[in-house]
Amino acid sequence: MDAGDGKKLAPGGVYRRAAFAIVAAACALPFVSTGMALAFGMVFGIAVGNRWPKESSRISKTLLQLSVVGLGFGMNLSEVWTVGKSSILFTAVGIALTLAIGMLLGRLFGTERRTGALLSFGTAICGGSAIAAMAPVIKARDDESAVALATVFSLNAAALFLFPVLGHLAGMGGHDFGVWAGVAVHDTSSVVGAASAYGDGALGIATTVKLSRAIWIAPVVMLTAFFLKSDAKARVPLFIVGFLAAAVVAFAIPSAAPLWTGLSAVAKQCLAVTLFFIGAGLSPAMLKKVGLKPLLHGVTLWAVVAGASFMAVSWGWIG
Repeated sequence: MDAGDGKKLAPGGVYRRAAFAIVAAACALPFVSTGMALAFGMVFGIAVGNRWPKESSRISKTLLQLSVVGLGFGMNLSEVWTVGKSSILFTAVGIALTLAIGMLLGRLFGTERRTGALLSFGTAICGGSAIAAMAPVIKARDDESAVALATVFSLNAAALFLFPVLGHLAGMGGHDFGVWAGVAVHDTSSVVGAASAYGDGALGIATTVKLSRAIWIAPVVMLTAFFLKSDAKARVPLFIVGFLAAAVVAFAIPSAAPLWTGLSAVAKQCLAVTLFFIGAGLSPAMLKKVGLKPLLHGVTLWAVVAGASFMAVSWGWIG
């Protein structure tokens, strides 16, 4: 059988690709949770190997964006506005402090300068999306971007399982957990996955908080480009606009509530498939890219952000 690039696949390769497609399709079933889907993907990526790494990466990005837009149909517009408005000041201060602390930790652990900057930016705003946007501005090499992305990816996988457990142990309500996850978890996919596992009350809040942070990618990248005299450009991700548009449409046409509920439910399950693809990208080769210094840098900064944001939520400073 042809692999699509002119090369013949061995029988074992055919079976692995068939198994990959079957498990991915199974993740679309309603009883498969986001956590289960991510775990399936991680096991497959490490134990079996993803024979479609580029294709699954491209599909996961597109599917995540469509899922986020679909979740907008299930959002309460007034809640989106209230949460987004109340988090503006905290978001701006939090991003600035995270970047500053991240740079100090980079010096402490001896992380390569551009790798440390990417880790700090990804932790401060929106994980992989922020890293991809900032990399050309600071002229990061491919290997530096790969290390930062691999580190953030590993922490995202841990967050999806760890945060719901910690939230329940702390007795957090859905609203508080949503705010905490939206601030402290790196990527949108893991934020939505963790919030989905926690309950619907957390999902809307977490999605709104995370997307309100993602909007900051553009101004921070443009400001950095200005100071570095870089010609790189940044744009507000279109899926954020789509999420807000979906919430507006659902609010404006309440008579179609069953349709909006159905679209939101489909979007949640599409997220499970997305997380399978993301999990399958975790390979032994990727894990080797994460060196000790970047890992210590990333974990320490993440712990600081998670701890500080947990206290801020618990004390009523945000939310």
